[in-house]
Amino acid sequence: MKAQIPERVQKLISNAGICSRREAEKLIEEGQVRVNGKTISLGEKALASDAIFVSNKPIKFSQESSITLVLNKPKGFICSNKDPYAVQTVFDLLPSDIQKKRLFCAGRLDKDSEGLLVLTNDGDLANKLTHPSANITKRYRVTLNRDLNYSDIPKLLAGVEFEGEFLKADKIIPAPKEKEGDQRRLEVYLSHGKKREIRRLFEAHRYFVKKLVRFQIGSVQLRNVAKGGIKILSKKEIERLIT
Repeated sequence: MKAQIPERVQKLISNAGICSRREAEKLIEEGQVRVNGKTISLGEKALASDAIFVSNKPIKFSQESSITLVLNKPKGFICSNKDPYAVQTVFDLLPSDIQKKRLFCAGRLDKDSEGLLVLTNDGDLANKLTHPSANITKRYRVTLNRDLNYSDIPKLLAGVEFEGEFLKADKIIPAPKEKEGDQRRLEVYLSHGKKREIRRLFEAHRYFVKKLVRFQIGSVQLRNVAKGGIKILSKKEIERLIT
């Protein structure tokens, strides 16, 4: 019988399909994780055979095969399967057979944002997609409430301290000026992703983001997926997410 190797508890929780590794770290910091009856601290390790409880519920490891899919998220849905007050979550959009699988969001979009969202039960993949050190590029189409002053682009790229965090864009491409309103449209590239970073970044420069659509993660673009629809990714497509 193969010997078990202790692993960080947040990884075990993620591998069990409870939530992403980063979310598991928050639960540990909040004191909501116990191992063998003891409330643990972030960084502690355990075995898969240990009694691990998250929010007073035991986690169970299944032999469920891994699955990763992209969802074309509509506006008005939240990226959570744990919010008891949520009226509509992205998991409500999934076919009934896939809803039975323990999926979680590998990176989020806020309620008012749309586009490419990755759902998976692969904890390692989710960690690669969300960890700041991965530097995976995400591309967004953004519509502002007023014309973009092009002199603000260097400021947006240099970054700004706002609400206690440093926010910045990696690249900004204004839309070609072909018709009225085009100066309010642009593409934004990020290789990181703090909570509502694009919205807050522009807010810091006195713009309001009216519409935000993510259309690319890594080398995978959102194509031929209807709003609210899904596409299960092949192994090659999954590899393209992290390149």
